[in-house]
Amino acid sequence: MPVTTTESPERGADERPGRSVDERPGRSVPKPVFTDAEAGAREFPDSGASARRYNYFTPAKRKQTHYEDVTVEVQPDPRHYLAQGWIYGFANGESGYPLHWTKLKAWGVDEPEPQRGIGSGGLPKNFTWPAHGWHEFRDPNEEWEQTLYRYNANVVRQLNQNVENARNSKAFDLWAPNWVHFVERHVGAWMHIEHILGLYVFGSNERSAPTNMHNTALAANSTRKIRFAQDLALYNLTLSEEIEGFDGAAHVEAWNSDAEWQGARKLTEALTAVEDDWGEAMFATNVVFEPLVGELFRSNLVMQSAAPNGDYVTPTVMGAGENDYSQRDLRWTIACFAPLTADKEFADHNRQLMAGWMTKWVPQALEAARTMQPLWSAADHKPPRFEDSLDRAKNRFAGICRDLGLDTPEELKQ
Repeated sequence: MPVTTTESPERGADERPGRSVDERPGRSVPKPVFTDAEAGAREFPDSGASARRYNYFTPAKRKQTHYEDVTVEVQPDPRHYLAQGWIYGFANGESGYPLHWTKLKAWGVDEPEPQRGIGSGGLPKNFTWPAHGWHEFRDPNEEWEQTLYRYNANVVRQLNQNVENARNSKAFDLWAPNWVHFVERHVGAWMHIEHILGLYVFGSNERSAPTNMHNTALAANSTRKIRFAQDLALYNLTLSEEIEGFDGAAHVEAWNSDAEWQGARKLTEALTAVEDDWGEAMFATNVVFEPLVGELFRSNLVMQSAAPNGDYVTPTVMGAGENDYSQRDLRWTIACFAPLTADKEFADHNRQLMAGWMTKWVPQALEAARTMQPLWSAADHKPPRFEDSLDRAKNRFAGICRDLGLDTPEELKQ
């Protein structure tokens, strides 16, 4: 309806005879038409703002967990509910999270993506989405943003208390001289490995995984690695203040120049160079490198040698990183890869692929481990023999292979 007001005494230049000064012509404006193809158009029983639970996914157990509520389907997939297709893509034409960013396969990945049409996408009624097996993964650690911060904060708080107690009780004065030299060069050198793996293996591959559940697990693994590297760096600074003559920069020279570290350095840098396959990078790091090199050094050398040399503090720092791997990193890794070796569609493909990865990476890990052998003789009070330590590491690796449903590789006999 036109709106009239008090008439102006002067006529504007664009007024036409016979029309009131206050009349405006009606406008022809296209009206929006909603096709229900836009994001968020579909209504679910739990779409209301007051919903405390979400039921658009199938929980892993009888009851869904808070971890699943904040993680599952947060990263959408056009094979899994995203009716309008990917809403972003890359310059080369790929969209979203391409499944070929790993050679591993989970059931359903070869099913064609739904063909899009006008409006709803032109899908037939009662269409069954070609959901694939990647979406079945759940992190047994149930890590998400809140738990991630809480866990790392608790670890740092405990380590700070341990180091402060040692400082107050002058515990560092009890260390054997050769052990001081060992810690400044070799314990310090391990921080380089943790930093590189956390930032350039787990961190750089986090975006490549196919679901939000995988991405969150990779991100959590990355933060634990980076936190452990910082733990070692701060511990190194504390020792520089507390122990007279402690060289806080010696670990840099050891990492760059000591022959004992060049095998581990070569392997660590090779892990950062895995090309176009996040699955291989995770498998090579958490399944091969960690038990054959990581636990070999942390548990079978440092934590076995410290106490006889008067050091009861370093095992608590190193043990925090050991707990990260054995209780969290390895758990999600087995939960990720074990179902793939029993996949209802691609089990043989995945087992052959992982066997090939072990053939490639196990010899490199054993070479790196044997290069570190002189470290077993560096301290005054020796740990168990290197060969015994390596046998334990090999047995640990063989057990992980069994958990994954894989045969122990022949290369382990080297």
